[in-house]
Amino acid sequence: MAVLKTITSPVDLKRLPAELLETLAEEIRAFLVERVSRSGGHLGPNLGVVELTLAIHRVFDSPNDTVVFDTGHQSYVHKLLTGRQDFEGLRTRGGLSGYPSRDESEHDVVENSHASTSLSWAEGIARGYHLRGEDRHAVAVIGDGALTGGMAWEALNNIAANKNLPLVIVVNDNERSYSPTIGGLADHLAMLRTNRQYEQVLDWGKETLHRTPFVGRTAYQAFHSMKKGAKDFWAPQGMFEDLGIKYVGPVDGHDEASVEQALRRAKSFGGPVLVHVITQKGRGYDHACNDVADQFHTVGKINPETGLPLEIAGRSWTDEFSDEMLDLGRERNDIVAITAAMMMPVGLKPFADAYPERIIDVGIAEQHATTMAAGLAFSGMHPVLAIYATFLNRAFDQLLMDCAMHKAGVTFVLDRAGVTGPDGASHHGMWDMSLVSIVPGLRLAAPRDGQQIRRALREAVDVDDGPTVIRFPKGSVAEPLEAIATTDGLDVLAGDHESDPEVLIVSVGSMAGTATTVAEKLGAEGHDALVVDPRWVLPVPDGVVELARRAGRVAVIEDNNVAGGVGAEVSRALEDAGVAVPVHRFGLPKEFLGHASRGQVLEAAGLTPEPIVERLRTQM
Repeated sequence: MAVLKTITSPVDLKRLPAELLETLAEEIRAFLVERVSRSGGHLGPNLGVVELTLAIHRVFDSPNDTVVFDTGHQSYVHKLLTGRQDFEGLRTRGGLSGYPSRDESEHDVVENSHASTSLSWAEGIARGYHLRGEDRHAVAVIGDGALTGGMAWEALNNIAANKNLPLVIVVNDNERSYSPTIGGLADHLAMLRTNRQYEQVLDWGKETLHRTPFVGRTAYQAFHSMKKGAKDFWAPQGMFEDLGIKYVGPVDGHDEASVEQALRRAKSFGGPVLVHVITQKGRGYDHACNDVADQFHTVGKINPETGLPLEIAGRSWTDEFSDEMLDLGRERNDIVAITAAMMMPVGLKPFADAYPERIIDVGIAEQHATTMAAGLAFSGMHPVLAIYATFLNRAFDQLLMDCAMHKAGVTFVLDRAGVTGPDGASHHGMWDMSLVSIVPGLRLAAPRDGQQIRRALREAVDVDDGPTVIRFPKGSVAEPLEAIATTDGLDVLAGDHESDPEVLIVSVGSMAGTATTVAEKLGAEGHDALVVDPRWVLPVPDGVVELARRAGRVAVIEDNNVAGGVGAEVSRALEDAGVAVPVHRFGLPKEFLGHASRGQVLEAAGLTPEPIVERLRTQM
């Protein structure tokens, strides 16, 4: 790492002789494989943008020029080139974030790792620079996958209307988001990649003009007409240029000199320019390339020599959903699965393989997916839309107005709900229950284990008069926690439901183990605690209200934002029913929580048994 160690800022990179850039690129790739294999993280995307990031920092002047990554998981090389080479604590508490972070560096601006936002950010920044008369550029690095999102095209529409914006858009085209990019845009970019015949026509035209002793205006006009026709026919980058955005490319993204040359042209143009760069995800690490590239999008701890995981996880929550979807697909022809560029992560790949005509990947377009699902429900199908919980935020309007208001039988399956850990604030799925709690007619289930996922999914797809939501966390699923009884439609997990409890504990989803431990500790101190799992937690079941009438107090334990979550809804339901008992709400604080392990985040939030018992004890 002799060359890499000399780079402490982009200034050092600019001073580096060009003949050492290839060596630096090799050192960066070796560094990434070595360090990310220890900590886990986004390996494949960063291996693919090494030369591209080098070129950006040699051409532009960060932080005077602003570089916005979309999404930020491709920013590891950027971190290395801006003085952050201590990757030992990557994505752990106190270590580097896996995304850009304003707390880490003045070179980082946009921390949100939700896709398709960079063009809007960059347009706003560039407009500000222009209005203030500052000689500064904004650079947006957006993947072809993120370019499938509608927000990106809203931004392009506006960018094209301002010819003076100091804005460079770099399309990092590796044919993938998490998995292969789909749709009309993907087809268009593929045509740009593979059709180079027009270059031969242009070369012939230039040579002819060069050899002609006298060239008149008509000849030049003919040549430029021929040039435009050739481009439109063989390489329809006109889609961008017709919008009013200058197009440069395609450029080999692993030829640093070519990328640098293209970026310098773009920078000097004086208006918005789109530079189309072709890269290979996982470049330089055989295990992360070609057919298995998507398996290395995000990795846990791996053996760098073999690419195999060092930690073999048990059965996951996602596995349980995946298997049940496969069974439902076999039993019911009306089940349709929808994903937003996350086929493998949300467990829909087996369903897609078995029922290819009933799987829809919309790209990074959660809003479109949600309204399309309402249309599918109207047509007589039952769509199951599986996305990460944090991405439901993006489709709230469509959930409210298109699904709920129209009483559409759509099932939303929210993977990675609650605390997700290393990915940090933008990926914690801690807002979903607060959001959907205000949606009329919506029902939400929070399964406590794998068996309950299967049970809830079957119940959800039988609902045809409104949207249903099923949420579960990331990681390995624990052994089933059997109910010891049922009462008023609720599963009893601990305590005597026939007596009047001193405290009624309402357990929400994966917090069941914590809830039962709290009851055990209170019981050891002589306090009578009853733990129930409503399973379908929103709207608040009548059974919870009836049990609360007999209790001294109620405690709700959930891994959702404590503001507006299940606890808040229980309080409201009891007030509406005239049940005057104290309600203690245990959830995540109304804050953006940083990256750390799930256990560390829960501990910091007071969502472990000891602090919960302490707080309840002081009230008894």
